[in-house]
Amino acid sequence: MLLEVRDLGVRFRAASRLRAALQKRAEFLYAVNSVSFSLARGETMALVGESGSGKSTLALGIAGLLPAARGSIRFDGADIAGHNAAARRAYQRRISMIWQNPVGSLSPRLTVGSLVTEPLRIHRAARNENGRGGRRDEAARLLQMVGLPPDFAARYPHQLSGGQARRVGVARALALTPDLIIADEPTAGLDVSVQGEILNLLNKLQAEHRISMLIITHNLNIVRHIADQAAIMYLGGFVEQGPAEKIFARPLHPYTRALLSANPAPDPDSAA
Repeated sequence: MLLEVRDLGVRFRAASRLRAALQKRAEFLYAVNSVSFSLARGETMALVGESGSGKSTLALGIAGLLPAARGSIRFDGADIAGHNAAARRAYQRRISMIWQNPVGSLSPRLTVGSLVTEPLRIHRAARNENGRGGRRDEAARLLQMVGLPPDFAARYPHQLSGGQARRVGVARALALTPDLIIADEPTAGLDVSVQGEILNLLNKLQAEHRISMLIITHNLNIVRHIADQAAIMYLGGFVEQGPAEKIFARPLHPYTRALLSANPAPDPDSAA
């Protein structure tokens, strides 16, 4: 098993200790509370829920960008809580993020070529040790992987469409050849046709490179298209989880049924 999360809790301070005592309120607010799941290599899991349900906070905790207040995260058999600085850096090299805002997550001051090779510079990866020519070749390779021509390396983010910016984000996520990609709303703000292109691209890359994926979404049509497993998240916890097909066929929790009933049917000829 590549990723094993057990009883994970991620919290934020809601009030100072003094104020909490005086007002008899909680000092901390748990945005993620007692979450457990496993993800196999080459598998895709979708985290589904409304805004504010804790999906992105859970993802940031798994990526090591937010500290866990309790529970454990095991990656490839090792508990990341016991990692020293060097081991944590090595762990973060094996996980890549695709951020929700495709253009806003790209620095407007850097070219596309610099953006997609930025992870190599940050982590001083071997592929980046050949100087400017090596970086240029690597940028071209990464852009071709996501269906963009090499000359896009000279463009800036403001010169990209939403779909092109999303592909650049995927290319940057692939730079370090990760074992796990966490994609936060990977089709947000895109036209339906472009959404399909991005999902097909993710499916293709996963099949070719056996990457595990954690997809954060409130769009249930994405889950139908790409996910092996699904977890329905509400108020920081899972109310239902299991094989995606089973959840769609027989949703057990009232909140899951409400989400499914609110989702437009993809088949226009199906019964209303």
